[in-house]
Amino acid sequence: MKNTTRRSFLQSAALLSAGAMVSWSFDFKKRNPLLSFSTLGCPDWNLSTITDFAVQHSYKGIEVRGLLRELDLSKCKEFKTAENRKATVRLMRQKGLHFAGLGSSATLHFAAAAERQKNLDEGKRFIDLAQEIECPYVRVFPNNFPQGQDKKQTIDLISAGLQQLAEHARGSKVSVLMETHGDLVKTADILTIMSAAEHKHAGLVWDFCNMWSVTKEPPAEMYRQLKKYIRHTHIKDAILINGKLQYTLLGKGEVPIIAAIKELANDHYKGYYSFEWEKLWHPEIAEPEVALADYPNAIRQLFNTF
Repeated sequence: MKNTTRRSFLQSAALLSAGAMVSWSFDFKKRNPLLSFSTLGCPDWNLSTITDFAVQHSYKGIEVRGLLRELDLSKCKEFKTAENRKATVRLMRQKGLHFAGLGSSATLHFAAAAERQKNLDEGKRFIDLAQEIECPYVRVFPNNFPQGQDKKQTIDLISAGLQQLAEHARGSKVSVLMETHGDLVKTADILTIMSAAEHKHAGLVWDFCNMWSVTKEPPAEMYRQLKKYIRHTHIKDAILINGKLQYTLLGKGEVPIIAAIKELANDHYKGYYSFEWEKLWHPEIAEPEVALADYPNAIRQLFNTF
């Protein structure tokens, strides 16, 4: 074989090998989505139990929505003092875990000055805590819109509150994420709020189940319109009985959550697929040892079909 021919052969082989490695790497990442779970699913576990379970079941993140049934994280020993917060960060690093988000109770649809300020103050406290413990996101939300309050006024209040909290986060590594929750489940309303509150530190937690259970909007259409703002997701499945959600393990319900996940995967979404098992609010559903163990297996099997 002439040297030039041999050189060409080796170059071609190297290119093919590199291409195969890139393809394998892409496929590997695609089959291994970034997983977290909300502590709503394990309301009676302490942080040590939570982190051990996360490692055992190959989660990479933990979304903290309370610990041991305490929702105000500033009252939890793991976050109460500067020294405890440092120890908590060390624990997460030692376990190879990250905080995927902090779930505040900051509700932005109130008009009364004192109630509104109380909720904004909570949002700011959570932003400051998130920055200190290396957590990228703080979740805020509206619940049911107040009766007798004009809807446009409510939408404006939410927009203004989200922008105010995002501005508080300016200069930090934290973003404030509005969850699609309560009465804020119509795509048009969400877009109105997000466009009015446009800010580098503002985004969405896309809870597809919350939205679809009310609007029945197709996943592809919903995602197409909202994807600009989606930074984090809540993944859950359910059946509807008399208009109310009854939660099931992933793939066992009637919510087209698989189609929603596929939209995210096909668009190379890089954030967490965070399992929200609402055990704290619904004690009748399966125990965390069952549900939180099932989710990683179920979603990885699902990704292998895409």
